[in-house]
Amino acid sequence: MDLLTFARGPALVVSLAVFVLGSLWHLAGVLLRPRMPDLSPARQGAPEKWLGALRAVKHGLWPRKEFGQAALGSTINGYVFHIGLALVFFGYAPHIAFIRRVIGLSWPALPDLVMYLAAGASIVSLLLALGSRLLNPVLGKISNLDDIITWAIVILPILTGMAVVAEPSAAVLSRDRVIYPVPLAIHLLTLELLLIWFPFGKLMHAFLFVFSRGATGLRFSHRGVEV
Repeated sequence: MDLLTFARGPALVVSLAVFVLGSLWHLAGVLLRPRMPDLSPARQGAPEKWLGALRAVKHGLWPRKEFGQAALGSTINGYVFHIGLALVFFGYAPHIAFIRRVIGLSWPALPDLVMYLAAGASIVSLLLALGSRLLNPVLGKISNLDDIITWAIVILPILTGMAVVAEPSAAVLSRDRVIYPVPLAIHLLTLELLLIWFPFGKLMHAFLFVFSRGATGLRFSHRGVEV
């Protein structure tokens, strides 16, 4: 078994299993944790619990002006990264072909130029985020090894993916064999490393942020505080 066969076969199966089962385990551990009931009466005019939670999730998508330009810049940088990464993963033709092989779903691809710009924007965004974390004294104090490991694991698939790109996606899909099997295998392995790390690092915020913000909104709105 060569490296590409291993990456496309056993490594992919194991990484997907760890991603799905680990994420479910993490979510179950959070959602099933015992909680003390709030016995205090709701403030007069307090909204329904679900509405308070929904408002907190919505308002958390953009920083309040009182937080200043630093929070605004960090939020914009985060959107640049997440949108760019989504475009690359879900819009690049070879990625769509990969998803079709795994789960049988497909959709029209975006032009290659859009993918290159999105990947470049994502890399720049990650570098800016790392620089901010390392140079900002407050962020530096609250950062730990998990932040650095997660950052490296996220940027690796993008860098190795850009290294594989040597011709238009149409030419890649028109062939029945892989010209550069080792670089492609390394790219797949970095993606599988990300899937394995996902449930155990801070990447779980992709799922947990809804619950954490919702819980905050529920508590605050119950007390009559506008979130």
